[in-house]
Parts: sequence; structure tokens; C-alpha cells
Amino acid sequence: MFKKIFREIKKYNTIVIVRHIGVDPDALASQIALRDSIKLTFPEKKVLAIGTGTSKFTFIGKLDKVEEVSNALLIILDTPDKKRIDGVSLDHFDQVIKIDHHPFIETLGKIEYIDENASSTCEIIMDFILQTKLLCDVEIAKKLFVGLVSDSNRFLFDSCTSKTFTLVSKYLDLFPFSINEIYQKLYLRPLSEVRFEGYIAQNMIVTENGVGYIKITDDIINKYKVDSAAAGNMINNFNFISEILVWVTITEDVKNENIRISIRSRGPEINKVAEKFHGGGHRFASGVKTTTFEEAEIIVHELDMVTQKYIQSLQEKENMHGC
Repeated sequence: MFKKIFREIKKYNTIVIVRHIGVDPDALASQIALRDSIKLTFPEKKVLAIGTGTSKFTFIGKLDKVEEVSNALLIILDTPDKKRIDGVSLDHFDQVIKIDHHPFIETLGKIEYIDENASSTCEIIMDFILQTKLLCDVEIAKKLFVGLVSDSNRFLFDSCTSKTFTLVSKYLDLFPFSINEIYQKLYLRPLSEVRFEGYIAQNMIVTENGVGYIKITDDIINKYKVDSAAAGNMINNFNFISEILVWVTITEDVKNENIRISIRSRGPEINKVAEKFHGGGHRFASGVKTTTFEEAEIIVHELDMVTQKYIQSLQEKENMHGC
């Protein structure tokens, strides 16, 4: 499949690369790294990485301005469904390719490479580059490492396999770079965010079934002088609380007139709940955007029911083994 995708890249003189709305490091890094790799391999091609960026991740690289294109190839990264694509309409392209590690939701292109077992889309792009004639350099390698390490939460998730570590090892051998330097850029944060994280820990509500959640209004965001995306960005920091199986941040975003819901799990599968409310993601890491706190509470209730069933299934298994 990688060779087939490479042939399509080779065929088109104009290529546009996009990813999902609500940018995160894996989506942005895979997008920019693939763009830079194609441009390094084929300097004569026009390759654009477009979408809405964020100042928090400017160290990863710059996006391109939207341009009118024709006879172009579209590559969609890290996005399972049409409604979450940032920046383009599929109708304007001659060919569409999707490369993703989310569970399948719908077909977007004639060529699709989906690996749900990959830790990140950056891991897939790492493999893609090594298995084809695409070129890489230290800067591209750094970007790919940023996306992989972010989406795997520094290799803590089960999505990290021997293949993940093998690819990282190969890239470090071929393109040596400082991991500490990358961690400084990725994880350094202002004191206001640390205090904000403390507020979340102090005020999180935990249900009897182990769903921890917090509603963060615009007043709280202004009080702590943080960006509205801050809560979603730090949700992985609550991964190891023994009393919590599912944890949720519900953040008011006045600028974009919506409420962002970030969901993580340490057991119950949560992506089906997210999809039901027009969101999506992985089994244990998903998100939803809604317009009211009332709907957010309904989502929390559904997550609580899923968690309750998960606990009951564990108890039934224990009872069976005990017989």
C-alpha cells in the first residue's frame, strides 16, 4: 500500500495535505513532516499543508496559506470522517488518499491506509518514509518524534508496540537529535497552566462508577489566564488516579462558540459515545464539541453508564474465575 501511495504522490505536481479540526501535535507534525519530506524528495512539486493552527505548537512548523488548486492530490491525515476535516472540500481534488490510525468510520478516498494498532499517524509516516523513496532529514525526524511521543503520552499507552520502538530507534540512528530538547519544547508551560491544573484536580467531580469530570467556564479560563484549549491539552496528566476510570474536561470556548469535551479512559471504550454526539477518536481517547453544558452533562451520564457496564463485566469475569 505504501508503494501505491508513493506512486500517486509521484504522479501529481500539486499536493494538499490536511488533518482534523482541533489540531494536536500528532496531526500537525505528521502533516508538516510529510509535506517537507515530499518537497525534499520532489523539489519541483507544489505541496501545501493547510488548516487552522495554534500558537502553542508553532515550534513544530508553519502551515501554508490556502490556495486555489487544480488537478491536485489530497492527502488526509489522522482523520477518520469527513465532518472533522479541517480546511477543504473533497470535491475539489482529482485523487484523495487517507492515512490514519483511528478506528474506521467512513471511506474518504480511493486509497486508504488505516492502522489502528499504530501509536500515532506520525508512526505511520515514519514507516512510510522508510519503506519508500521519500527523503528525510533531522528536522523532519524531530517533527515525527514530537507527534509520536505526544499521541502515545511518552510511550505510556498500549498503542506502543515493538514496532513503535523499532522505528524510533532507527530514526535516532539515522537522524540523531536531542530528545530532551524536544521535551523542553513540548512540555514546558507557564505557571498559570500548572495552577490551572491544580484547580481541575481540586474541583473534579467523581461519580460512583469512577467518571471524573469538570466544567470549566470562560470565567475560570480568564481567572487563570490560560487558553481555552489548555484543559484538553493537559487531560493526559490525570491518567493515574486510582479512583477514576474515565475522566472528562468540559471547557467553554467563547471565541468559537462551542464547548470542548475531552475524554480519556483506562478501560471502558468511550469512542462510541463520542461518535453518538458527532465527535470521535480512539477507544480510550476521544473528543466532542457541543454548544451547551446541558448536552455535556448528558454525555457524562452516558459515559457513566458505559463505565458501570465495564465494571459489571469485570465483576462477572471475576465471579466466573472464582467458581
